[in-house]
Amino acid sequence: MAEVIAFPTLGSTAPARVADLVSALTVHLEAAQVAEASREARDIVAAVVDMPRFWPSLNREAILGVDPCARAWTAARRRASGAPFAYAVGRAAFRHLTLDVDDRVLIPRQETEMLVECILERVREGVAVDVGTGSGAIALALATEGQFSRIIATDVSREALDVARQNAERLSRVLRAPVELRHGSTLAPVRRERVALIASNPPYIAYDEAAALPESVRDWEPPVALFAPRHGMGVIERIIREAAGVLEPYGLLALEVDSRRASLAAEIAMSDGRYRDVAVEPDMTGRERFLFATRDMSRHEE
Repeated sequence: MAEVIAFPTLGSTAPARVADLVSALTVHLEAAQVAEASREARDIVAAVVDMPRFWPSLNREAILGVDPCARAWTAARRRASGAPFAYAVGRAAFRHLTLDVDDRVLIPRQETEMLVECILERVREGVAVDVGTGSGAIALALATEGQFSRIIATDVSREALDVARQNAERLSRVLRAPVELRHGSTLAPVRRERVALIASNPPYIAYDEAAALPESVRDWEPPVALFAPRHGMGVIERIIREAAGVLEPYGLLALEVDSRRASLAAEIAMSDGRYRDVAVEPDMTGRERFLFATRDMSRHEE
């Protein structure tokens, strides 16, 4: 006798057809007033089976077992409670990688993918440092796409480093360079190093700007990865000052910055006196987003 697959009820962990599971998830998400509930339901199923977004539409009759069904319902409940999609499914795409993410780390953005692209156009070898690594997105992308001898990823949050470590271990087979994780604030963990690249997507939102953020950001993502003192410039300024003492001759500093304060970040780098070729470049929307500066070895340390 053929196995009978019942229509999945709320939270059911029984095996289910993809089409039926998507339909049931859609009903649950619609009840929570999640926008585009049907699309989100398909995306949840695709994420839990680690397949492209179009997979559920092309495999409607496929039968999913207990585990993926249970994970899909868990993700749908999280999404219905307001969790960002990446936190709900526990993963996020970054360039060619799929990273584990949760509310201990910032959700990787497309702007940061572009930062990696700009870096690889400028430098691909030597020792690289990723300051405030979070999920490990920048460090792991550099370790898989560049020819760096090693990558040092730092973070002030031990919880974030746990997530980065999990990702590094899961992706270990595709890493071209070893990735070392160090705990500490800004450049303190690498003060004795001399490196070819210092990259960072640091916190750059002022505390008094919190109310203007979307709820999905303000209420879910870690404040330590979002907010900085001195009108959002405190961490950026500290990285610029400290990086000059860690970069090797003609090493590159590459930062993602607030588009509203990109020119201020450039002014800080230029006034430091230890950099040359200071430049601000736009993101995909044309907003000033990335700061690049080269260590100028003709200028002496004070």
